Amino acid sequence: MSNLSVQDNLKIDMGRTKGPQVVALGCKMVGGGSDGTLDLCARVCLVDENENTIFHTYVKPLIPVTNYRYDITGIRPEYLRDAMSLNQVQRKIQDFMCNGEPIWKIRSKGSKARILVGHGLDHDLDCLGMEYPAHMLRDTAKYPALVKTSKLSNSLKYLTQAYLGYDIQTGIQDPYEDCVATMRLYMRMRSQVHQVEDYVMSIDAPNRNSFATSRQSDLERMSPDQLLEISRSDYYCWCLDMKKKFEG
Repeated sequence: MSNLSVQDNLKIDMGRTKGPQVVALGCKMVGGGSDGTLDLCARVCLVDENENTIFHTYVKPLIPVTNYRYDITGIRPEYLRDAMSLNQVQRKIQDFMCNGEPIWKIRSKGSKARILVGHGLDHDLDCLGMEYPAHMLRDTAKYPALVKTSKLSNSLKYLTQAYLGYDIQTGIQDPYEDCVATMRLYMRMRSQVHQVEDYVMSIDAPNRNSFATSRQSDLERMSPDQLLEISRSDYYCWCLDMKKKFEG
């Protein structure tokens, strides 16, 4: 890992590629602050829909690292000494994701910006010091079909085992592995065909994306695949991305 060189294939095509392009983001955090609990991005990875690495680098935080969290990150001080600065990483990722457009323009319907996939994207983007329009985010920690019935997020480790059938994060964690897992989850959700179910959904605003309380015990006994079969899109459904992909 100490010999990880910067992998940089962030090419801007000005929207010439037909249909929305999708990129998965994964970050690993070290600790800052007096007690080492402040999350600082120290490694970042981007992969495309085909699971190819398009960007992967260590990141030099803006403030001193007080806890490298080696058992999880595998990161040592020397890995960050000559790493790419956070400001450089911000500019590279944002220019690539916006596909050469200014950030304000990608809020419009005709934007050629890329869709960003991840798990806990708000936190990752905050640690990177970046903003990205909510309608272009696909967060596996928030997608209603993947959250717990209590509306709490499932871990990426759990989702990967439950929906993809393999284990991740069993030792030192690699952001590439996380990117691949979130991309595979996204692709599976995007290809899901939703059927109208027999279960009544709550219609009040706070519970708009939840099943009726009277059905909670039934849902808790269901497998992930059974839950997917009865899911309904009272939210923006990722399968709509597939429609846009072919419409271009």
